[in-house]
Amino acid sequence: MVLAIGTLALVSLRLTAQTDAFDVVVYGGTAGGVITAVAAAREGARVALLEPRDHLGGMVSGGLGWTDFGKKEVIGGYSLEYFERAGKRYGAPVQWHLEPHVAEDVFKELVEEAGVQVFYRHRLREKTGVEKQGARVASIAMENGATFTAQIFADATYEGDLMAQAGVSYTWGREGTDEYGESLAGVRDRTPEHQFQVQIRPADDDGTLLPEVSAEKKGPAGSADRKLQAYNFRVCMTKVPENRVPFPKPRSYEPARYELLARMLAEMDRLKQEAASGAAKDAPQRGDPMYRLTQPWSLRDVMKPDPIPNGKTDTNNNGAFSTDFIGGNYDYPEADYATRERIWQAHIDYVQGFFYFLQNDPKVPKALRAEMAPWGLCKDEFTDTDHWPHQLYVREARRMIGEYVMSQKDIQDELTKPDVIGMGSYNSDSHNVQRIVNAAGFVENEGDMQVPVTPYQIPYRVMLPKKAQATNLLVPVCFSATHVAYSTLRMEPQYMIIGHAAGVAAHMAIEGDVPVQDIDREALTKTLRAQHAVMEWKR
Repeated sequence: MVLAIGTLALVSLRLTAQTDAFDVVVYGGTAGGVITAVAAAREGARVALLEPRDHLGGMVSGGLGWTDFGKKEVIGGYSLEYFERAGKRYGAPVQWHLEPHVAEDVFKELVEEAGVQVFYRHRLREKTGVEKQGARVASIAMENGATFTAQIFADATYEGDLMAQAGVSYTWGREGTDEYGESLAGVRDRTPEHQFQVQIRPADDDGTLLPEVSAEKKGPAGSADRKLQAYNFRVCMTKVPENRVPFPKPRSYEPARYELLARMLAEMDRLKQEAASGAAKDAPQRGDPMYRLTQPWSLRDVMKPDPIPNGKTDTNNNGAFSTDFIGGNYDYPEADYATRERIWQAHIDYVQGFFYFLQNDPKVPKALRAEMAPWGLCKDEFTDTDHWPHQLYVREARRMIGEYVMSQKDIQDELTKPDVIGMGSYNSDSHNVQRIVNAAGFVENEGDMQVPVTPYQIPYRVMLPKKAQATNLLVPVCFSATHVAYSTLRMEPQYMIIGHAAGVAAHMAIEGDVPVQDIDREALTKTLRAQHAVMEWKR
């Protein structure tokens, strides 16, 4: 299946060029973008929200229904309000796990009530989409000819294209340990999480590497690179017969692509049968990474099908070979639109092929195929994209190098900030970055990082460009953080927390006629507290 994500599908319905003037223009209808727009509008600003595609909510409405909340107590303000509104749809005080179409309905409700003007299919013109006057963004131009002026702009996309065209400094990939003094930075030593539980040779008998294994050598531990944690799609599945749609067979499907998976499953099946027969000695206990090998086959051996309401799942990556397309996204942050669309489609092909392989290929153990057999996509979700999620999970792309760069110390040691706007609490969570051949000659995944943090305060500075580069731009999604710090801050509730502060700050900058760097930060914190933002964590 090929989804309509090309240029023609993104052309606006607006046929004639025109200029619209607003107080605040937010580019990107992600969850963080919606809350930025709503917060500014509630303060009294005239707000435009520009969405390059057709949907609001980014990953929250794009399949990520199993919310990464960490410590629920740190989520407040308009971020918590979102989940409370979702709760009303399900007859609960608050709903953390929700269906994609319900998630988008809540976002639409928020923008409509706040009076935000939403412009779908408005994508920034490549290379020449931003006009500046000194350090101010004067206007932004869309591919369809529309132009928008504003006193304050916010880039709330996962990619940071407005930020980049505005001349703001940024990076992508992984810093080395020395750059910010981070012990977790750079190439990782071997970790058990999402690692191969069985040893698999990486090549055929003739020495040809198997598909999905990189020939690159693993860099020294702690070294920097330009590689990214893997992307995937968060797939909404069901086995309710009347709502089930069969998994599609990708146009480019090649079962040989999943030979590494087949070999992994065959070895796991052998060990499971050995354990079931009682031949295994010293069986691992629950909590041991090898424990799964003593249990009957389940979907959780190859994916993470977390339940959401009405018999559906938010299915994520789990294990060594799963829905993460490791290595398929390296070019994404800096790519032009056409290349990004090819990368997007390549992820569709990989993930759809993964599901089709598990459900149909004779190399998959019979018991696992039987587990997969009743599952399919949801007929009532993503109805305009053939029931496939409309948002690629861009876990990390560009990251601004702004007024202040959050790093490992800010999530582990220096937990308080004078310009606090909210809190984070989720693990420092990076998915695998590469799949290589280790020194012993076996396949190894590298890059996974699952490190607990103590709830920490988020500073206003995280969304501020350097003043010499842009004085009327806020960046609430591709904000200023290292890979290590971004890996905990990148959760959708935190995007909404930062977006809430961005919207209020935008209005303050307009009212005070000052650069976004010069607003009264104590007043910002005070206003956010009054709007029920959480600044301190209580056990």
